[in-house]
Amino acid sequence: MLGRGLRNIPRCLDKISLCRQQIGNPKNGVKVRGRQTHCTAGAFQNENIQIVLSDRLQKSRSRSSLRWDCSTRHFHTTIAAYDDFKVVNAPPFAESITEGDVRWERAVGDYVKEDDVVCEIETDKTGIPVVSPCAGVVEELFAGDGDTVEAGQKLFKLKLTGDAPPPETAAAPSEKAASPPPPPAAAPQPPPPAAKMDGPIPTTPPPVPPLPQAPTSSVPPGIPTPAAAAVPSGQVFGARTEKRVKMNRIRQRIAQRLKEAQNTCAMLTTFNEIDMSNVMEMRNKFKDTFLKTHGVKLGFMSAFVRASSFALQDQPVVNAVIDDNAIVYRDYIDISVAVSAPKGLVVPVLRDCGNMNYPDIEKAIGDLGAKAQAGTLAVEDMDGGTFTISNGGVFGSMFGTPIINPPQSAILGMHAIIERPVVIKGKIEIRPMMYVALTYDHRLIDGREAVTFLRKIKSAVEDPRVLLLDV
Repeated sequence: MLGRGLRNIPRCLDKISLCRQQIGNPKNGVKVRGRQTHCTAGAFQNENIQIVLSDRLQKSRSRSSLRWDCSTRHFHTTIAAYDDFKVVNAPPFAESITEGDVRWERAVGDYVKEDDVVCEIETDKTGIPVVSPCAGVVEELFAGDGDTVEAGQKLFKLKLTGDAPPPETAAAPSEKAASPPPPPAAAPQPPPPAAKMDGPIPTTPPPVPPLPQAPTSSVPPGIPTPAAAAVPSGQVFGARTEKRVKMNRIRQRIAQRLKEAQNTCAMLTTFNEIDMSNVMEMRNKFKDTFLKTHGVKLGFMSAFVRASSFALQDQPVVNAVIDDNAIVYRDYIDISVAVSAPKGLVVPVLRDCGNMNYPDIEKAIGDLGAKAQAGTLAVEDMDGGTFTISNGGVFGSMFGTPIINPPQSAILGMHAIIERPVVIKGKIEIRPMMYVALTYDHRLIDGREAVTFLRKIKSAVEDPRVLLLDV
């Protein structure tokens, strides 16, 4: 009996749930628009219906009766019902970051595809891009450009469309057809031949015409007049104007950390010079083979990173750090490499440099440098670091004193390679030389350790065989 009743239910019904109830209970009726009624299956077309069947049937003498408990919900077919919106919130930040400044890449009304960058949140260490989760049109911005936002805060509302808007139609052609070009001017006819003179040839020149009576200009011909020297429209020379721009968070953080280093560390700098002849000869000899074998170019940074790791193992105090009243010695070497990014100075970290060779170092530096230029460095790429190398020589710097990157205890500064006369075995020779500077925290590192450390780098760079022999 129950099976025959189920076959009478139309296929347009969405949800069917069974419950136990007694037939004849007055609460089984359905309230439709203020009145209680008992509905039949034929009345439920074009509606979303939930049907409740009773499992206890009251049998009459002629046939069994079946009673339905129904609830209805009408469909809405307006155009507004098909529009769907999505609110995008700020992504979660790292543990040490609580807020950031938003910089909008798109405006209200712009169409964006899935994974298109709508805005970027600048934090103290890096920029976090916020992408569109799906294709649509930017409907509303909940924060202005440069406003401070927190993790989970609403950023913008996206109207989901799915399809790109049709391209703008080209401007309609002008109603008036372009007038045909004027016919070319007729070529001037050659002057008629001079009439043959029958008389004698004149012996006196013709009279000179009278000069104009207007006064001549007193300005020499080489100096332009004020009308000729007029400044073009919209261009002002020598204007004393000012422009005030908000400092981004990365620059604020850099300024704060550098000032903290000056106020905290007892910084002292020692210098030396390195003969780059052997390194440059090795690079010129093996650069093509190195590129073909490892897929990266052989530079000078790998030589200095490898030499610094060698020197840090020889002088572990340079790799240490002061923590309150204790000294923390670290048995790992993570070297930070200062990189000039479009938004400021960043220092991504090369992890475990003590176990890296030249190809590993060049690959790691290339990957981090590409991330820095693209602005995709994560906070994890810059956390930590036990020692820093700054290469100001790429900008032509000849000499400088770098500032310690806290909480580290020392930083190595590289400079430009310049050919200079030096004394080699009693003879003056022209060699490619580089000045290097080591700034260290004198609270922890004494002069002996600092000078020994820098000389160790000098010997490892000038003669890479020192690294193989470990001397």
